[in-house]
Order: sequence, then structure tokens, then C-alpha cells
Amino acid sequence: MTALLLAVMVGTSLLSGIFGMAGGLVLVGVLLVLMPLPDAMALHAVTQVASNGWRGAFMLSHVRWRIVAGFSVGCLLAMAAWSLFRWVPDKPIALIALGLSPFLLKLLPAGLRPDSERPSHAAACAVGSMSLMLLTGVSGPLLDAFFLGGTMNRLAIIGTKAICQVLGHTLKLVYFGAVVADPGSVPLPLAMGAILASMAGTVLARRLLEAMTEAQFRRWAGRIVTTIAAFYIAQGGWLLLFP
Repeated sequence: MTALLLAVMVGTSLLSGIFGMAGGLVLVGVLLVLMPLPDAMALHAVTQVASNGWRGAFMLSHVRWRIVAGFSVGCLLAMAAWSLFRWVPDKPIALIALGLSPFLLKLLPAGLRPDSERPSHAAACAVGSMSLMLLTGVSGPLLDAFFLGGTMNRLAIIGTKAICQVLGHTLKLVYFGAVVADPGSVPLPLAMGAILASMAGTVLARRLLEAMTEAQFRRWAGRIVTTIAAFYIAQGGWLLLFP
């Protein structure tokens, strides 16, 4: 199982390295099938901190720090609020909530849709995405839709989102590793393997990202997010009907 997990981590980190998204969504789905929810969330957090941190280091010159600052404020507010409740949802509810998030964002009227270039909108998005992360383990579909809705180029999207995700997943690791009533744990060898696998996938993705045009990036990123979100809704519905 460890070998399978490490292979999946390389692949999902490669996917995230190309599009700046979707890899974490695939990974958390695999982890939720193989592990108890708190353990899956803790391991996912370790993997995503390593993957996004490495990716952010490569893209540091493209990061929009005003957006990161606004996002940080929203994350801390959400973390403080949810630490009072310490609620961990059942898997079906987590999967359905995860899948619905990007579709709900698209349903907003044009005048209310968030602008990824505005720090205040980033803070508001962070409250929602951090809440989703603490309830489901990831906030990918919501955060991906937020960044794709603005005017940033693909390098700014990937770099800025990576730094935001480092903060979000660090707080998630604290939440599921220490705050919840039944905290998760990750064996040290598996954690080290996850970090190395995530870094390997990120390095492999650089050439593919550089070869991609802006139009190709936005087209395929949107399709991937929609497909994965729909899959999670179907998976959550299946688990509700056939527990």
C-alpha cells in the first residue's frame, strides 16, 4: 500500500505542477478510501505542504503577495472559528460538499463573483476554502475556480495558489493532528516518502508547464476541475445510498 501511495503522490504532484490544481483532489480521494479520515487528512496535509512549498519556491517571482496576505487573514479566521466546533464529517458528506463547491461558485451572479486580483476577495475566498479544507481535507475546486476567474496568467496563478496552499495545509495539519477529538497520525517513514514523492512530481512537471500556452492551461484546468468535482459528487452519493 505504501508503494501505491507513493506512486499516486508522484502522479498527483505532477498534475498539480502542470495546472497548479487537481492533484490534491485526486490524492485525498485515494487516501479516504485507504485510511481513516483523520489519518488521511494528516498525511494529505504533509504531502501538500511539501508539494506546494516546492512549487512555490520555483515560482516565487510570480507570486502576488497582496493576494497571499488577504488569503492568510481569511484562513486564520476560519481556523479559529472551526477550532471551537472540532467537527469531522462522514466521508459521503465530505465528498459531496467537495464536489459541489465549484458549481456553487459558478452559480453566483456576475456582479458577485470573486476577483482573484483583490485581497479582500481573497480573504473571503479563504474563509470558505479553509472551512472546506477542515471539513473535507481539500478546498481545490473552490480555490481553483477563484483563481481561474481572474486575469492572472498561469505562472502567477500557480505560484500564488501554491503559497496560499502551504498556509492552508499547514493549518489543516495542526487541526487534524492536534485539535480534533480523535487526531490523526502519520508514520515518519511514510511522511518522508510522501515529501520526496511530492517534490519529484513537481520537478517533473516544470518542462510540461513551460511548453503549455495560456489558452491550453485555462481550457484543460477548467475541464479537470469540473470532471473531478462531478466524480466526487457521484462517489459521495454512492456511499450515502450504499454505505
